[in-house]
Amino acid sequence: MLRSLYTAATGMEAQQLKMDVISHNLANASTTGFKKVRAEFEELLSETIRDVAPTEADGGTPPAPLQVGLGVKTGATSRSFGTGDMINTQNELDVAIEGHGFFQVIRPGGELAYTRAGNFRVDGLGRLVTQRGEILDPEISFPPDTTEVSIDGDGTVRVRTAGADATTEVGVLELSTFVNPNGLLSIGGNLFVATESSGPAMYARPGERGVGTLAQGFLESANVKAVEEMIDMITTQRSYELSSKVIQTADQMLQRLTQLR
Repeated sequence: MLRSLYTAATGMEAQQLKMDVISHNLANASTTGFKKVRAEFEELLSETIRDVAPTEADGGTPPAPLQVGLGVKTGATSRSFGTGDMINTQNELDVAIEGHGFFQVIRPGGELAYTRAGNFRVDGLGRLVTQRGEILDPEISFPPDTTEVSIDGDGTVRVRTAGADATTEVGVLELSTFVNPNGLLSIGGNLFVATESSGPAMYARPGERGVGTLAQGFLESANVKAVEEMIDMITTQRSYELSSKVIQTADQMLQRLTQLR
């Protein structure tokens, strides 16, 4: 009887974590470049009450073991890196990636990080940075008298300065890809860092070697679908309630046993 109590408790704990993941997705439904997270579960080791015995020529040997499952545990959380909807902002410093790839940025400590959020800004030194101030790698700087910025699909960045008729190329936006994007470690602020599981970053110009192209004046919205998350929320709630019902039923059965005379 106690086995069912602990088994149901693992189910409630797993569904509670899944609800935490769903709430995180919904909270970031308006976050630029956010990729939704999915909780993945796996069966806990089953208790073997009777193992499979060697088959006897005369028969009479049970062909299957007697096992009782001990519940569920969270195996991992994975991200869906599907492309979100494109939003037309008409801001010349907003850039969306159409396809695979990440922008690479330099964190204040000098470490490289990667992001899908292309809502860029210009800092006091004329450098192209993220909304948190991380510098893009390779670094792109604008002249102080820049009046217009154009970013081509292949990452070429051109500017027009005051009094100039022609544009001048000031750099190229490069993208990074990974063998296993799900191995990237999220560190918050729309940033990921590479791990041994993700493999090293592979750099390429937009449009080359399977990397996506860039769209100036657009932002990639989160790939969170509110309706899908609400459906998952309902099923998660029902699963949680069923696990709690198992605990209530097991408690009632134990109570009945204590009343036996």
